[in-house]
Amino acid sequence: MEQLTLEVKFATGEAGLVSGYASLFGKPADYVNDVIEAGAFGATLAAHDAADTMPAMLREHKGDPVGQWLEIEEDELGLRVKGRLDLDTPEGRDAYEAVRAGKIDGLSIGYRAVNAERGQDGARTLHEIELHEVSLVRRPASSRARVLSVKSAPAGNPAAKGAAILKRKTMEKKETAPGGEPGNETPTVDDRVTGLEENVAGLDTRLKAVEEKVGSVKSVADRIEAKLNRPGATVETKATPEKIETKAFVGFLRQGREALGADEVKALRVADDTAGGYLAPADFVAQVVKGIVEFSPVRQAAKVGSTSSGSVILPKRTGRPTAHWVGETEDREETGSTYGQVEIPVHEIACYVDVSLRLLEDAAVNIESEVSADLAEEFGRIEGVAFINGDGVKKPMGFMADASVGIGVNGHATTLGADALISFMYSLPAFYRNRSSWMMNGTTLATVRKLKDGQGNYLWQPSYQAGQPETLLGRPVVEAVDMPDVASGTFPIAFGDFATAYRIYDRVSLSVMRDPYSVATKGLVRFHARRRVGGGIVLGEAIKKLKMATS
Repeated sequence: MEQLTLEVKFATGEAGLVSGYASLFGKPADYVNDVIEAGAFGATLAAHDAADTMPAMLREHKGDPVGQWLEIEEDELGLRVKGRLDLDTPEGRDAYEAVRAGKIDGLSIGYRAVNAERGQDGARTLHEIELHEVSLVRRPASSRARVLSVKSAPAGNPAAKGAAILKRKTMEKKETAPGGEPGNETPTVDDRVTGLEENVAGLDTRLKAVEEKVGSVKSVADRIEAKLNRPGATVETKATPEKIETKAFVGFLRQGREALGADEVKALRVADDTAGGYLAPADFVAQVVKGIVEFSPVRQAAKVGSTSSGSVILPKRTGRPTAHWVGETEDREETGSTYGQVEIPVHEIACYVDVSLRLLEDAAVNIESEVSADLAEEFGRIEGVAFINGDGVKKPMGFMADASVGIGVNGHATTLGADALISFMYSLPAFYRNRSSWMMNGTTLATVRKLKDGQGNYLWQPSYQAGQPETLLGRPVVEAVDMPDVASGTFPIAFGDFATAYRIYDRVSLSVMRDPYSVATKGLVRFHARRRVGGGIVLGEAIKKLKMATS
């Protein structure tokens, strides 16, 4: 196995400077069997540069920063880093002494795989990486990722501290304040000329180094250009720097509240006292809601809102105004509308997910995606059933169970008919019909797609335009797995303006509580999740359901 020689320098100069390779391209790491492709860090380095941020410098992937990285760049070998240990802090001094003594000589990256693929040999090739931190470690994932140098100064020299930048240097100008205080003297003309001569003397050396770099960059650019010119190639987009709320929530999932810093605790939004947990940050909630739409298609058709109360009361017109024809001098009769109200209570659903300690400790695993996928699947499954068939007891009232929804008859107990579907569609008032959609499960949908009219034309019309849905009798179809199958006495099809007829209100999008104790003896951490949601019919006349019966 290729091994990089460890080089330790004890020379005067910038105290606490360390440099080395945090990751190398082309060969699998010793312990995680990952192969990092050249260029994998390009997007995240560009994103850090645009945001004027730097990945953190940690020790063993935990605790407070021990310093700061000054330069991070990709070259022909891998990801080369240069930084400075903070000798003004106990953590930085301890890490500095450990590196000098040879107790720490490895580097390791903390990252999230954005684009990766698994080969037949089990090795994973990483095409794009979102870099979060680079740590000084005793045992790196790759034995080739090593600290190449550490600089120290004679005893008593103060450690100079610099600003964290990406491929960019800053220079401080000394200016004399009025009165000319010592240490703030304005440089003389001779001083400036001397400095200019020194800069010119080193220009040739710097130019040669730049030429070598340009040659290397040109070679890499040629390879990238050739790759992009291949058929089907796509251009990589910039990775978005991680928000502090998301970082804090991931830290909460992995290690609990006790391991968070003060700023990260503040970033978590505390739920109400009865919830006993933390609300997930906006990005995490967005992932879960996206998953719920996939499992609960009623959300695609109904109108969805939010509330801060235990129930939602909507005013409803129960009687329409009545007018009369009258003669020129006849008395006019009184008329008026009557109004009532519809109440939609908000119910609670809850579940928990057990995650192994090993999974939480594995930096290569995106724990956000794992937990959100599990929660989305379970919440989507249970609320999808309730929105369609719920009885209103501790759950939303489903539109198929609401007595105010009208019924159409198929005309046959077990066989769907094309004429029956046409009659059923036009039994709905035109105002709702023109904004309506069909809802049925996949089995019914397969049957409907085979139906033809009297001229032998399929009632089902495929979409010939991107972004437009396929239609049945000119109206879109929503496939809902919880709708009944075609059978005698069932209601396999619903048709109507779901956005007008059905409302969904979210009280709490997602609240998660970390429980490290209940299943600790099994090496698991339990995450309790809950959300509150209500749903119900507000205008039953806008939907009808088709019954499999003769009359």
